[in-house]
Amino acid sequence: MNNEKSCPLCEGESTVFYQHKTRLYHQCKTCKGIFVDPSLIPDSIHEKSRYEEHQNDVNDEGYQKFVSPITNAILNNYSPLDKGLDFGAGTGPVIAKILREQDYQIALYDPFFHYFPNLLNQTYDYIACCEVIEHFHFPAKEFDLLKSLLRKGGTLYCMTDIYDNSIDFHQWYYKNDITHVFIYQKETLEWIKETYGFLKLTVKDRLVTLIG
Repeated sequence: MNNEKSCPLCEGESTVFYQHKTRLYHQCKTCKGIFVDPSLIPDSIHEKSRYEEHQNDVNDEGYQKFVSPITNAILNNYSPLDKGLDFGAGTGPVIAKILREQDYQIALYDPFFHYFPNLLNQTYDYIACCEVIEHFHFPAKEFDLLKSLLRKGGTLYCMTDIYDNSIDFHQWYYKNDITHVFIYQKETLEWIKETYGFLKLTVKDRLVTLIG
């Protein structure tokens, strides 16, 4: 493997960050993003198969609690009159279920399970992206798209595990999913805010909020 890879987010130079048996991760010198070696990115068949293994029951209270940082934020900051998008809704669109029960307007988009490309020609007051951004093979393209989908002053809510130096990467469960191909640090999120022209970034535990 060629150990010099350009970052799929900012195209910066990288160094080897972690290597163990069949896993190889690089870290960008510029945005500090951590990404899997391109040769190890799963193809669409294996990726979809992995997602179908997820036991995402929208009626499961534990699952509803898991997504509550996003649903609570939307319920507290937006009304049923506002227009939302669940980007990467997956096999169990629990966010949409919770919001629709409160008469919220939220559409579902997912390249595998809710493929409605016409939704990407519209704009939204808020976008939910729960456990999605770590799956981006081309994060630069995806964040450019997400920013373009937001109305001025709209909010992008993302949930993901954020890496920092206090975490033992070797023991970290989050890297073990083969579809988790891009890992974010706080510096990476700051780079995204500045580069894509978001007005404000807030990080609270696993919830990342970007104001458009």
